[in-house]
Amino acid sequence: MKEPMDGKTDSELVARARRGDREAFTELVRGCQEKVFNTIVSFTRNVQDADDLMQEVFVQAYRRLDKFKGESTFFTWVYRIAVNQTLNFLKRKKKDEGRRAFDDRDALPEDRAAAFSPEEDSLREELGRKLRGAIDALPEAYRAAFNLVAGQGLSHGQAARALGIAENTVSWRMHRARKMLQKKLGPYLQGGEA
Repeated sequence: MKEPMDGKTDSELVARARRGDREAFTELVRGCQEKVFNTIVSFTRNVQDADDLMQEVFVQAYRRLDKFKGESTFFTWVYRIAVNQTLNFLKRKKKDEGRRAFDDRDALPEDRAAAFSPEEDSLREELGRKLRGAIDALPEAYRAAFNLVAGQGLSHGQAARALGIAENTVSWRMHRARKMLQKKLGPYLQGGEA
């Protein structure tokens, strides 16, 4: 996955933003806002919640610019803030409201390039719902790693930095998440009901 800006540009823009240059911060945000939004929506499955959380993430990033040490790119630093904010939001939501049913209208649009028969389309939609349900049922730590690697295309190293854990831990969680998904979806994929 290509980082939105190189480290030198990040450092210069962060330095300018720390001195109050809002345009410099806006440029930093532009470089990563789409990927941050996609990450958040992959966890929340709700576009409105993701939009609200993304705003909170960038407000928090602006307020904490003094904590950015330049050891990673700005994108990686903000990504970690986004993941932490989103996981905290989901914990609060689960505690306050319980689990809410997934609404397909809130999901990101699927690529419908190929034309399918109504029956094939219905089966694809059903499989998609089963898959999303199985991913949502993963324990939080495994779901976080799976969403970042499989859903957002991060490498294990990038996901490790975003989650603040070791790369080997991400690899292990991905292995376990795949095993759990295979167990849950295996009967369905072989023609039975999961």
